[in-house]
Amino acid sequence: MDTLLPIKELNEADFENFIKTVNTLFETAPPLAKRLYEKRPYSSYDALINEADEIQSRLNKEERIEVINAHPRIGAPKQNLSAMSQREQGKGQEDNEVNEELKRLNEAYEQKFGFKFIVFVNGRTRKEIIPVLKERMEGQSREQELNTGIQEMIMIARDRLKKLGQQSHL
Repeated sequence: MDTLLPIKELNEADFENFIKTVNTLFETAPPLAKRLYEKRPYSSYDALINEADEIQSRLNKEERIEVINAHPRIGAPKQNLSAMSQREQGKGQEDNEVNEELKRLNEAYEQKFGFKFIVFVNGRTRKEIIPVLKERMEGQSREQELNTGIQEMIMIARDRLKKLGQQSHL
């Protein structure tokens, strides 16, 4: 789904349609989506994302990891990506050397921390993401990195909302 229901319709949607819409912003993250559903109604999508940020701080570690792992790996093959992720994954997708380096670093990151590397790409190329990944692997504890990953996910959701043009109180 590359569109969002008007917020009034989202508030009235059944669980399945609510989840489909929320997954556009957050990928498939059941612990988060379920709690967001339970907290309806929302005055806007901004309010929904603010609530998601609040909810994630109360999730246990396993649930937070599940939320992070809902996002695709940077450099993942296109067929494994949602439509939104395909557009966000960074320019230069055809550079095999960069993709191989990202694959290697993703594996090392996941081995070290036990969850996926999440970054708000924000128009950067995949090559520009490599030093970010290296720096975060070397500079943070597992708990710090878990918090960073969640905050990156929230930034991704805010950016997706902006791109989909649903900031109003529809």
